[in-house]
Parts: sequence; structure tokens; C-alpha cells
Amino acid sequence: MTSRKFRAATALGAAALAVGALAPAAVASPAGIVWEASCTPGYECGHLDVPLSYQDPSLGTARLAIARLPATDQAAKLGTIFSNPGGPGSSGRFAPALTPALHARFDIVGFDPRGVGASSKIHCFTDPSQLEVLQRALGTFPLTRAAEQQQIADTRTVTDLCEQNAGPLANHLSTGTIARDLDRLRAAFGEPKLRYYGKSYGTYIGETYANLFPARVGSLAFDAVDDPVRWSTGPDPMSYRLRGFEDARRALQSFLDICASRCTFDYSAILDRLTAGPITVTDTTGRQTAVTYQGAIARIHGYLTDARSAPQLAAFLQALADPASRAPAAPDGPPDIDSILGGGATLCSDAANPRDPAAWWAYAQRADRVARGFGPYDVYKTLPCATWDVSDTGRYTRPWNRPTAPILLLANSQGDLETPYAGAQRAEHLLGNAHLLTLDTYGHGSRGKSACIDAWLDRYFVSGAVPGRGTICSPD
Repeated sequence: MTSRKFRAATALGAAALAVGALAPAAVASPAGIVWEASCTPGYECGHLDVPLSYQDPSLGTARLAIARLPATDQAAKLGTIFSNPGGPGSSGRFAPALTPALHARFDIVGFDPRGVGASSKIHCFTDPSQLEVLQRALGTFPLTRAAEQQQIADTRTVTDLCEQNAGPLANHLSTGTIARDLDRLRAAFGEPKLRYYGKSYGTYIGETYANLFPARVGSLAFDAVDDPVRWSTGPDPMSYRLRGFEDARRALQSFLDICASRCTFDYSAILDRLTAGPITVTDTTGRQTAVTYQGAIARIHGYLTDARSAPQLAAFLQALADPASRAPAAPDGPPDIDSILGGGATLCSDAANPRDPAAWWAYAQRADRVARGFGPYDVYKTLPCATWDVSDTGRYTRPWNRPTAPILLLANSQGDLETPYAGAQRAEHLLGNAHLLTLDTYGHGSRGKSACIDAWLDRYFVSGAVPGRGTICSPD
């Protein structure tokens, strides 16, 4: 699960605590979209009921929330592109236009995967006081063995509550099941083959779809590519074997190299100071905040996911180094905890992980020696999988090389902290017919950051054209 999905909120509404129900089997035909009267302006909202289990349809249904962004040139429309922004645990219902040309020629359909957003969700908590342990358990990492033991205990409390309260949906959230949902959506919209843009975890949904339904692949674009073998299999914690921390180090170095001639702070000295205790900074609104070592790593990680955030990262580091400097305001707003935990159930259903939570400490220390701070920050994202007993008979693990129509891969060569560039390179060789297009920058995702990248997306979806091997684009 990505770092953004594991950040805990300080307050949640009563709706997040309500006990939810799966959609009853009789609500609507699984093949039919039910359109809704109200929606976000510019979109058309609806839902589709799908089998809770594709292995046992008698178990009832789950509901998928969808939204369609209609093509602006309906007379010249070429079809539908389905979209997913990543996660797991992120809402994808209101998909972006992708590019102006694609918005003109295609309807773009986004969906909340089961377990997320307005789709059927799990609900782990029955009392507001239970949220306090969640705030301690997720989105952080321990610096001492005592803190490690406390985090293990807190995490176990959260996963125990989920096992008690989440209901049957928790065991039907694997990406294999979500990919089958995507095929139901394709059929419901009358598309003979799937056109799809997926980013980050959305690429793993696409990779799974391509190997479950290779004959139904039309045009699949994967942006910020996950390595499907390392995601799904291996003896190490999944968040260690993906090795995002290695690209975090590379992205940070790219930033520091660019910043060298104009930045006066000493990055290593800042981390040294934070290990001794929090640093109080004042942001551009005048609010003072105590920044911990773990909190600083989380914010630095967030800024490094987009090279366009370099000025904000520089200002944040300068504020940590110099109390007279102002830091950018931290993002506000509580996350959707139920969606985050639904995404966690997906990740733990998909990925092989050790069952002993004490194993994470050694992996975190090893990763910290490779990328200071980023190593343990990454590794502890999957700690809940050690104690959360979820499984899905619809899980998919292999093969990954079934022959398909050409698939377009997009990746950033200077470092992607969430989905490392090396994973995209491996995926190009793992998948049956993949073509990697590289963007020469750091950050997470390539679409919208380069006219060259976007032009290739347009060509690919309109005509099926793919770039030659080794093609590199420059950022705008």
C-alpha cells in the first residue's frame, strides 16, 4: 500500500464507523449499469453489481461505483477508456481527462474498486475510541526496539478488529477479483476489448487483467509500473522486495543535484537533528508544527513523487534547517479510513509476506542502510499483513507472459519512489508484448508531465502505435 494510503487521520465522521452491508443479490442484473440522478458536474454516475465471489456466485454481490466522463466530440467518438489511479485504497471513480485529444475521442470511465470509496467497503471499527490505536499503528515506523514492540501490538489490535468486524467482503478483495470486476465493466459498456489507463497499483490491475483475459486486451497503458512477480511472490515483506527505497535515494539525489547551486541546507545534518527530537517549523500560514523524524521522511517522500514539487521540498528542508524560514503548509483533510483498510486487505490478499511481525525490523534496518529514512518508511507499510488473516480464492499469481496486443509502459528513469524504474524494465520483459517509454525525470507517473509522453498516449489509444525500444522523452 502506498505511503499516502497509510496516513492516519485525527478525526473521522460517524459514517466511517457505520457497519456496512454488501449489496443484495437482487438489486440489479450484474450485466447492467444502474445510472443515478445526481453526480459531480461533467460526469455521469452509476453503479454495477458484480459477484462477491467469482468462484461461488451464490454468495451474493458487491457494488462498484462508476462515473463516465463523456467524450467532447461524440460524433467522432472511438469508444471507452477505463481508468484507475492506483492505491490500493484510492478512489478512482472520477477519472481525469487523461489528455485533451483522448477526452475528445473517448468516453473515460473511472471506478472505485470493491472495498474503496463509494463501492462496497469493509468497516473495521465499531467505536470512535478504536481509531486512536489506528493512528499509532499506520503511517509510521519505529526507531527503537521498544517502539517496534508497541507498533506490532497496535497493528495487531487493528487487524484483529478488522477480522472481527469487516465481514465477508474482506476475503474477496484480491486484484484477481478486481480484474474480473473490470472485465464485467468492459462487457457492461459493450466494449469487445479493453482500453485502459492504469497508474501505480492500477498497473498491477492491468497486468493481472492482461493475463487473465489476454484475448480481450485492446489498448492498455501502464504508467508507473509495478513488477507483478515481486508484488505477488517472494519470502521477504512485499514492501521490501519492491525496493522503492532504492529509487527514493535516486530521486533525492536528483533533487539535491539540481538544488546544489541555490540551496544552503545540509540534508544529512537535518536528519541528524531530527533523530535527537522533533523540530518546530512555522508554515506560510503562520501555524507552528513539531516535525518528527518519521513525519519529515513522509513529507520528503511525498514531495519527491513529483519533480514539479521541488520548490516546496526545498522550502520545507530550509525551514527544518533554519527556524527563520517558512515551510509550505501541510496538506489537510482526513483520509477515508475504510478505503485505506480495504486497500490493505487487497494488498495482504495479493502479496506473500512473512507471518512473524518481528521479521520487519531486520528488513527495515537493511533498507535503511541503502536509503536513510526511506528504507524503514517503505518496509513497515506492509506490517499489517503479518497479522491480518485475509485470503481470496480469486487471487492471481502467474503466469505473466501470456501473448496480448501491444501494451504501453511509462516510467521515470531518475527514480520513482512508489514503483521503481527497474520494475518497469523487468515488466517489459515479463509481459507478453510490452513496450517501455521512458521519461527522463524523477517522480511517480509520467502522464501530464511531458508533451512527448502525452503524444504517444494519444497515438497509442487512437491507432495502436507504440514507440521503438529505448525511446526516451524529456519532461516539459
